[in-house]
Amino acid sequence: MACGLSLALAANAAAQPLTLERIFDDPGLAGKAPVKLKFSPDGSRVTYLQGKQQDYNRYDLWEYNLKDNKNRLLVDSEALFSGPETLSDEEKARRERQRIFGRGILEYTWSDDGKALLFPLNGDLYYYQLDTGKSRKLTDTEAFETDAKFSPKGNYVSFIREQNLYALELKTGKEIALSKDGGGVIKNGMAEFVAQEEMSRMTGYWWAKDESKIAFTRIDESPVQEAIRNEIYADEVKLFNQRYPFTGTENVSIELGVVSVNNQQIDWVDLGKDKDKDIYIARAKWLNDSKTLSYQWQNRAQQQLELRFYDTEKKQQRVALTEQSDTWINLHFDLHFLKDNKHFIWASERDGFKHLYLYRNDGQLVRQITQGDWVVDSLKGVDEKAGKVYFAARKDTVLESHLYSTSVFEKAPITRITSLGTYHNVVLAKDAKTFIDNSSAVNQPNSVALRKVNGEFVTWLEQNELNEQHPLTPYLNDLAKPEYGTLAAEDGQTLHYRLFKPTKLEKGKQYPVIVNVYGGPHAQRVVNNWRSKNLYFQYMAQQGYVIFQLDNRGSYNRGKRFEDPIYKKLGVVEVADQIRGVEFLRTLDYVDPQRIGIYGHSYGGYMALMTMFKAPEYFQAGVSGAPVTDWTLYDTHYTERYLGHPKDNAQGYKQSAVFDYADGLQGPLMIYHGMADDNVLFTHATKLFKQLQDNMQPFEMMTYPGSKHSLRGKKVQTHLHQTITNFFDRHFNMHR
Repeated sequence: MACGLSLALAANAAAQPLTLERIFDDPGLAGKAPVKLKFSPDGSRVTYLQGKQQDYNRYDLWEYNLKDNKNRLLVDSEALFSGPETLSDEEKARRERQRIFGRGILEYTWSDDGKALLFPLNGDLYYYQLDTGKSRKLTDTEAFETDAKFSPKGNYVSFIREQNLYALELKTGKEIALSKDGGGVIKNGMAEFVAQEEMSRMTGYWWAKDESKIAFTRIDESPVQEAIRNEIYADEVKLFNQRYPFTGTENVSIELGVVSVNNQQIDWVDLGKDKDKDIYIARAKWLNDSKTLSYQWQNRAQQQLELRFYDTEKKQQRVALTEQSDTWINLHFDLHFLKDNKHFIWASERDGFKHLYLYRNDGQLVRQITQGDWVVDSLKGVDEKAGKVYFAARKDTVLESHLYSTSVFEKAPITRITSLGTYHNVVLAKDAKTFIDNSSAVNQPNSVALRKVNGEFVTWLEQNELNEQHPLTPYLNDLAKPEYGTLAAEDGQTLHYRLFKPTKLEKGKQYPVIVNVYGGPHAQRVVNNWRSKNLYFQYMAQQGYVIFQLDNRGSYNRGKRFEDPIYKKLGVVEVADQIRGVEFLRTLDYVDPQRIGIYGHSYGGYMALMTMFKAPEYFQAGVSGAPVTDWTLYDTHYTERYLGHPKDNAQGYKQSAVFDYADGLQGPLMIYHGMADDNVLFTHATKLFKQLQDNMQPFEMMTYPGSKHSLRGKKVQTHLHQTITNFFDRHFNMHR
């Protein structure tokens, strides 16, 4: 399916060793990487963002036109706005939450009729008409406009300005203020911190399909504890008064309203009595009739999720379905209302694995569409005429995501559409006739093809062929082909691992190992896909290291039985499974059992600390990046999902923090952290620094002024990885 390696070329390529400078200075090693791939509403165009040839970090909008079968630049970002961008603090935070980095066009939206595009840029909004090829600036204010959307019929553009919701009529340019009390602690139409960071809900408002009204959230942040957070830069320290919902403390007060576009009257939805309002609004979506609003109500403990339907005409609501769990419920975006106005498709993990279900709109279950000991990743689309549903899943292998189809209404075989051997991220056209296939393998960078819904190849959107011109080609001969395998956990469940080895193992020689770990929920590292970060593992393999990765219990895409053992006790089964991995490594004759180190970032940083503190006989050196050290310093929605409320599980919180185990540290440890991290606050690191110092325990540290949680930038990344490499080289005597 995807472009393969040019084997003859690879065999004749002059092999070159990778360098850290090349890895982090040249994004071209991964080839051209189009992002934000979308179909136009009529399916006649595929649009995507791609960095400029001379500046990979500045993005333009490109298209592949199915009518003339040509790729072309559609909108040059510099034609809209050139020069440095000025962003509001809110927009900076939104980008950090979305992991959006770069300049130029970073977001774009199609109008539903496919005739226009909308771009947020430099705090203003730009409207681009395809028939004229011209753009116009919709807003030009000192205030910043964020979260911009087309209305369903394309008559309006909506946005948030100064914490209020607005609609702009495109024909007249008239602005309509749909809320007026925003400001200070009141935010209208905006997603609160935990909604953005932990629920992946980046918006707080939703258009009805007939454009008559908009549902929106109104949040009051006054109950949330105000904390002073500092961000340390190279030449200054910035102080922020941030309302941060530390676990166990108050969340925002949230209301759900429906505002009329014509008269701006607001109808407030009854979310329950005051004592029942400590809840989350996880999702909202209109039914096709434009009078019924669905919203997902989640209790604070995240063990109950209700899909509620609110009739805006009768002012009545009902619960369509309820999901319950003894541990927690994972949220998803897999709710699809059929055009027959009688049915909807829903995803649930009620049988232990995420699968699709067909319901009537009255809440009656019709049938379970998919079933088995494997998970559905996401619902991709429905062809109602053909009665088919398309979805991404791991039916054939947990290591790869594939596109499948089956019948909506009757029992039928499940058909895999994409080919095994590569990992597929797909975007299905609205008419379900074609799909964008973004595929890769562990040593094969992403290629993007357009395919018919039966899998038949149409054309390349970005072939990314490893030919003589490709920057990665000179390094192909020296890239290690990782070994995949499985181990058994203590409870008998299967653990998947991946092993990068030096390409030429010397007989009788024992090599040091770096265990690269994440280990936390909602993540999977052992997969058969391309990640540019794997080039660092390739580099370390070329330096004589073995790199080992194992997805412990608690990680994702294996079903709830695999995830649930971490409930109310973090850092227990995860550590046990990583120890099981080291026990396996010790059986390999080429592994030096006295030189096994561990390295991870974020939850992986937490895991590096817990393994070094709790199992020093297995891990001789460790690097902990941006670690969580004390779960009481993390936010409500994430932490309480896994540990419960602190007042109900005080012992679990204490045992899940790193401090009680610090005395166990024996080997060398390095901790690094961004000094402007607003996710895992720098306080996590400094609190541990103080304890280790009070214990008279030596350790190393590296801090990065101005860096957030992701530590972006080629200079920072190069320095960071050189520091990690030097640490292991020194302590494992690599140059003796």
